[in-house]
Amino acid sequence: MLILRDAHAGLTRFEQFRKSLGIAPTMLTKRLGALVAASVLARRVYSESPTREEYVLTEAGRDFLPVLMMLGAWSQRNCGENLARYMDGETGLEIQPIGVDAVTGAKLGSRPIRMSQSSE
Repeated sequence: MLILRDAHAGLTRFEQFRKSLGIAPTMLTKRLGALVAASVLARRVYSESPTREEYVLTEAGRDFLPVLMMLGAWSQRNCGENLARYMDGETGLEIQPIGVDAVTGAKLGSRPIRMSQSSE
């Protein structure tokens, strides 16, 4: 999730991720590979000589942003106040994410729910 957080913040290169996360290169290589295999990130060549690649978000990776924002909001409420916050790039105001059901418009958690098995 931290790699995806950094990718959403604009990081694309291996060294940028390594510096931000402070993890061993072998571990980062493994995690980036798993995200590429899961089609959440894609490799893109940015230099031919020598060949260098960067990591960019796929549609599935971009689709994960609301999840990151909701987890961040939960962390702010329950784990401490000195955590990174998402800010609106135009207004400068802190984003206060909420989950809403697209069908009813109801805030998630405000109505009873039940689980259902998906049918194939």
